[in-house]
Amino acid sequence: MPGMRPARWAAAVPMAVLALVTVYPLLFTANVAMKTRREYVLDRFAPAGSLRWDNLAEAWAGAGMARYFANSFVVVAFAVALLLLLGSMAGFALSRLRFRGSSLIYLGCLAGLFVPFQVIMVPLTRIMADTGLVDTYPGLILAYVAQFLPFTVFLMTSHYRTIPAEIVDAARIDGNTVYGVYRRIMLPLGVPALLSVGILDMLFCWNDVLISLLMMPSPEHRTLMIGVNSLRGQYSDDIPTFASGVLIAAVPVLMLYLFLQRQIAEGVTAGSTKG
Repeated sequence: MPGMRPARWAAAVPMAVLALVTVYPLLFTANVAMKTRREYVLDRFAPAGSLRWDNLAEAWAGAGMARYFANSFVVVAFAVALLLLLGSMAGFALSRLRFRGSSLIYLGCLAGLFVPFQVIMVPLTRIMADTGLVDTYPGLILAYVAQFLPFTVFLMTSHYRTIPAEIVDAARIDGNTVYGVYRRIMLPLGVPALLSVGILDMLFCWNDVLISLLMMPSPEHRTLMIGVNSLRGQYSDDIPTFASGVLIAAVPVLMLYLFLQRQIAEGVTAGSTKG
């Protein structure tokens, strides 16, 4: 409609500007990563004269980004798998099973969403040190699970509450145990929510700096984001190589956003409405 065009332009122009502001740092980093040191010193904003793929190779092999990438992949994969398992089981129990203290447990999960990690990082580090889990993969995995489990439980509980109770009752009448209802009914019906929550948990763990910095002090155990930060000092006079490391760390997250935009949006809005 002609009368709607000014309103559409009023919304489209700010969104276009916001998109450009968001994309520009990535384009600038990619441009710097393709330059030589001389080109960067002469004009850091000018387009790269040629594509210097050897900068990426130096950051990947010479700066140890391959090891950091592998460390992050292993830790994030196990942490997300454990989060989804515990979160889906807890979400099913809190949404469909009635037992003493269930409301208090759910309120405790909600309260955990509002506790910043900075509040618990000292006692958590102390506990991990006393149990010998500092600078180990299991220690970092458990730290991630402890930090992001309340969020996962909250979203899975919200999703399972939208499933009609008659489905659960029918499954129990057919002779399924509680575990059978969870495995045969609730778990398949929860796949869309599990996918959305899993993507968000993966982004949280992948982009984490503070928890990994506390749990993994050794250079060989660093995750990708800590490795990128370490490049700042190691390659302070070689900005193109440093930019290449930043680009390597950003590409997996960027690809995730490009191909799974709908699932990420569904995960962010999960629990905001009641079905």
